[in-house]
Amino acid sequence: MPSIKKIAVIPGDGIGIDVTKEAMKVLEILQRLHNLPLDIQHFDYGAERYLRDGTTMPPQQVEDFRRNFDAIFIGALGDPRVPDMAHARDILLGLRFKLDLYVNYRPIKLLDEKLCPLKGKTEADIDFVVFRENTEGLYVGMGGIFKKGTPDEIATQEDVNTRKGVERIIRHAFEFAKQKGRKKVTMSDKSNALRFGHDLWLRTFEEVGAEYPDIEKEHIYIDALMMQMVKRPEQFEVIVTCNMFGDIATDLGAQLQGGMGLAASGNINPHGTSMFEPVHGSAPKYAGKNTANPLAAILTVGLMLDHLGFSEMNSIVETAVIDAIKANKTTKDLGGNLGTKEVGEFVCKQIERLNS
Repeated sequence: MPSIKKIAVIPGDGIGIDVTKEAMKVLEILQRLHNLPLDIQHFDYGAERYLRDGTTMPPQQVEDFRRNFDAIFIGALGDPRVPDMAHARDILLGLRFKLDLYVNYRPIKLLDEKLCPLKGKTEADIDFVVFRENTEGLYVGMGGIFKKGTPDEIATQEDVNTRKGVERIIRHAFEFAKQKGRKKVTMSDKSNALRFGHDLWLRTFEEVGAEYPDIEKEHIYIDALMMQMVKRPEQFEVIVTCNMFGDIATDLGAQLQGGMGLAASGNINPHGTSMFEPVHGSAPKYAGKNTANPLAAILTVGLMLDHLGFSEMNSIVETAVIDAIKANKTTKDLGGNLGTKEVGEFVCKQIERLNS
C-alpha cells in the first residue's frame, strides 16, 4: 500500500476561503473515488486568527510542516483590517523562505481558445511553463531608506543572486524539460544592463545548459520575452528567470490563458515539503458573495496531486475544468453566470462522470 501523503490546508482570507472550500470538495471526491492515501488537516492561520490573538505563523508550526507534511495548500492572503499585511507576509513569505521553496512553478496552458485575448491562437499555441526563482533577487528585502520624508531621501533595494540559488533553479528547469520531453529551455534576464547579478545568470545558464546537449538553449532579455509572449507564445516550452521578472512574466502568461482565475502555481522544494496556491488575490469585497472563480484553486489541487505522485488525478481535474469551460459552467469573469459553489459542484459532478 502506498504511503499516506499528509496535506496541510490554510484557507487564507477573503475569497481565498470561498475558493479553497470548493477546491477541497474536489480533493475529497478524488480521494473517495480513487482511494487516494491522503491525510488532510486544516489550519486556521489568516487574518481572523491574527486579529483574534496575534498569531501569524508560529516557528513550531513551520517545523511541523517541514517534518510531518508532504504538501501545503494555501488560499489567497490579505485583509484590509491588517493594513501592513503582517500576517500575510509572515505566513506566505515565511513559509517560502523557511521551507526553502526555491522553485515557483507556473504552467501557462490555454484550456479553450475562446479565453485567449490574442487573435488566432489555439490551445496548441499556448502550453509552456515558467520557473521563477523564489527565494532570492529583489524580493529578499535587503536595503533601506535614509533621510525618509525629506528632499534628500535615499532608498536602496538590493538584488541578491547567489551561484547556488541561480544554478539550482536553472538545473530544475532543464531536468523538468528532460523528464517531460520538452525540447527547449529559455532563460530570461537583463544582463546587458544588470552587468553583475545577471552576468551570473547568463554564465550559469551556459554552463548548466552544456550538460543537456539534447535540449535547445535560448537566452532572451526580459523586455524581448514580454513582446514575444504576446507575438508568438507557441515558441516557448520552458522559461526560467529571476524572482521579479518571473513575477511579471507569469502574470502576463495568466492573461494569455484566460486570466488570474485560471492561474495555478506551486512553490516547490524538490527535496521537502512544498506549497501550492492559486495566485489571484484575496479580493475581500467579494468574500462570501459566491462570485469568485474557483477554477484556479481547483487546478492547483491537480498540480499538488501531480507533485505527490498522482499524475492521473491532475489529468482528471484538468479535463473536468475544460468541460466546465466548454459548457460555459463558469463564473462571470469567464463568460458564465454560475456562482463559486455551483462551479465547484459542476466540476465535482464531471469528475464523478469521468470515473463512471
